[in-house]
Amino acid sequence: MTVIGLDDTDSRERGMCTTYLATRLASAIKQAGGQIDQRLLIRLNPAVEHKTRGNAALAVHTDVEPVRALALAVEELEPLAEVDDPRTSPGVVVADDDAEAVPKSVAAFAERAVRDLLELDDALELLETVGYRHRGWAGGRGRIGALAAVGAWRAFDEWTHEHIAYREFERCGTPRSVDETSLFRAAKAYYPQAWDTVDRVESQAVCVPNAPGPILYGIRGDDAESVCALASEVQSEPVERSATFLTNQGTDSHLRHGSIGDLRDGRAYRVDGTVTDRPETRRGGHVFVPVTDPTAGATVECVAFEPTKRFRDRVRALSPGDEVTVCGEVSDGTVKLEKFAVRALRRTAATTPTCDACGRSMESAGRDQGYRCRDCGTTAPGPATVELDRDLEPGWYEVPPCARRHIAKPLVRGGFDAPTHPAR
Repeated sequence: MTVIGLDDTDSRERGMCTTYLATRLASAIKQAGGQIDQRLLIRLNPAVEHKTRGNAALAVHTDVEPVRALALAVEELEPLAEVDDPRTSPGVVVADDDAEAVPKSVAAFAERAVRDLLELDDALELLETVGYRHRGWAGGRGRIGALAAVGAWRAFDEWTHEHIAYREFERCGTPRSVDETSLFRAAKAYYPQAWDTVDRVESQAVCVPNAPGPILYGIRGDDAESVCALASEVQSEPVERSATFLTNQGTDSHLRHGSIGDLRDGRAYRVDGTVTDRPETRRGGHVFVPVTDPTAGATVECVAFEPTKRFRDRVRALSPGDEVTVCGEVSDGTVKLEKFAVRALRRTAATTPTCDACGRSMESAGRDQGYRCRDCGTTAPGPATVELDRDLEPGWYEVPPCARRHIAKPLVRGGFDAPTHPAR
């Protein structure tokens, strides 16, 4: 088998999409008499500074001889890659290994590319060691992702699917035409096997991008049959071509377990702690809440940004004393929340006692002297305890589909360690 890795051919402003290049390459391989075993869409670390949009790298598994595979990849890439954008720096890597038998070092590199920050020199050094063919353009930084895509099949065990429909290429940059009535109907019919197709509360077609590239829509789900069947029921402008990818989307493969005192910028974590102050809504509608590891005495501020919409109400409902698990990327020392779990809720609070005789609030009788009613003279040894009316239950809460990162795992997929409250 030959594995072809591709990355960094698109542009935020100019469009294109590396998935489109991989689809074109697969067609070229078939026309050359080769076969396609599978196509992988790998979401890399979403915190990478140089990413264009979704930070996706692609792998094509084929039986074409490596020299021919590299030539075909170059032929397809050079006319399409948006190298005039200074942020675009394409790369191709070709491995003459079976996908499941790449060296452990290449699989480890793929894991690091999803969870860490890497430099081009890291990729070039490993490429030299393993002897893979590679090409780069405009610096060739894309060889980082391309090499990660080559190692991904061995690196990861959990896979989902995405079916991508591409518009006629000359339409790129013009408004997309997708019938939302048929899309929302199909999304409802195939949920939860297919997820994050739409956001029902925000009435948003999540699967239809806004960028000027060739993707018309992308349907994500747990199995190929569901995403393809859903796509077949969507009415839209003409579809030029389509492809179904295996992907690490929706798997949380970017998250690492950590402790609040050891968090580093540019990585995503899952950490436990206790809420230590009331959530605060700041300018712009962003909601901040501090979470502390009481053992280490370390605190981190967590934020639900305005685009997470109704998720912010879940964060606002937290209270000091709640025990939580928070998940998200760390940036400037702050956790950008993707989801959180309530492990234990504070159900009671101390309050000033009320006089049984007159019903008025008592006053402090002095340090360590309890409380006294000024009018009746009655006393109480300490504060009273009241039950709190909480607008949360134990379990997991998540940002809505309109704000979810590609790689973040939707709660509806299951496999979580507490009850879930999925956002639709």
